[in-house]
Amino acid sequence: MSYTPGVGGDPAQLAQRISSNIQKITQCSVEIQRTLNQLGTPQDSPELRQQLQQKQQYTNQLAKETDKYIKEFGSLPTTPSEQRQRKIQKDRLVAEFTTSLTNFQKVQRQAAEREKEFVARVRASSRVSGSFPEDSSKERNLVSWESQTQPQVQVQDEEITEDDLRLIHERESSIRQLERKSRKTLCIIILILVIGVAIISLIIWGLNH
Repeated sequence: MSYTPGVGGDPAQLAQRISSNIQKITQCSVEIQRTLNQLGTPQDSPELRQQLQQKQQYTNQLAKETDKYIKEFGSLPTTPSEQRQRKIQKDRLVAEFTTSLTNFQKVQRQAAEREKEFVARVRASSRVSGSFPEDSSKERNLVSWESQTQPQVQVQDEEITEDDLRLIHERESSIRQLERKSRKTLCIIILILVIGVAIISLIIWGLNH
């Protein structure tokens, strides 16, 4: 599925399309999880794994399309009276999209791990009993599938890496500033205590002599 332009700048229809895509992403995640639960059972088959791959690719396209729609929605012109309501609507759509995307990434990682485990078992079986044409074909398909799906998870993770690093650096800088201030304050307190103890010691020594 390829990205198609919005709906002529109509915010209501664009919001409806975003909501519809979010629902599809959520439903696809449920279906992917259901398929994952069938792996390793009597229902497991090359066709089932092919369906799993296709469903993930379709959901990835939905996610990319929805991200573009949300950006388009946020860039639509608004009147002063519509601005607040539009912002509330956008924040809600972004929150729903983030939740659906997080759930999808979770099942996508599970799928990648399941395929890695299966490939490992196929390779181990091939070393022990010899490589059969059917197993070899299945292994090649799985390796190819894994190479296609795994980078998709990494790309979506990397999209937030730069912001995360910036936030981490800002937090570390703030912590270091607080630590420098804390040390300075502690040194002043210790110095005051030392001077105080010295003065009291001198007073006591003077009274005793």
